[in-house]
Amino acid sequence: MADVVKDKALKKEKKVRLPASDAGLKPKEGKPKPSLSALTIVEDSSLHDDTALPTENTYQLGPSKRHSVPVLTDILADVLTSHLQHKTYEYKWSREMTQTLCEVIRERVKELMIPRYKTIVEVNIGQVSGQGVQVSSRCLWDPNNDTFAVFSFQNTSLFCVAAVYVAYVE
Repeated sequence: MADVVKDKALKKEKKVRLPASDAGLKPKEGKPKPSLSALTIVEDSSLHDDTALPTENTYQLGPSKRHSVPVLTDILADVLTSHLQHKTYEYKWSREMTQTLCEVIRERVKELMIPRYKTIVEVNIGQVSGQGVQVSSRCLWDPNNDTFAVFSFQNTSLFCVAAVYVAYVE
């Protein structure tokens, strides 16, 4: 009986120690199998706050203060107008400006100091050339606690649509 257990243990050990080429993973018909999946993970270090101390549960089911849609719309209008009023559309410039506008809008919303809300900012910039554009988005939503604001800006050369979504995090 002990010999059977030892044999099984040796077989398992051999299976674990076999290299990939001996474990039946040889390529068929000359085509190599992919060894890694193509996945890129990018972490933004600004999302992680290493200095934050763990807090105790508050057992709070709803926000103590909510975002006001007119205030969010005023922030969008102010940022877009001040950054884009005298600009002309250039495709190379629009990518950097989109990122800049997102960062500025996010910081302005965070200055409102309303706790326990996640802020999502979306900005689209395009050239005015007599064409139509529709922008839409979808997400899971709690209509009692979450809200959003949208503002569109246009001058003679470009248009910009910015949206801010604020979702309560329990």
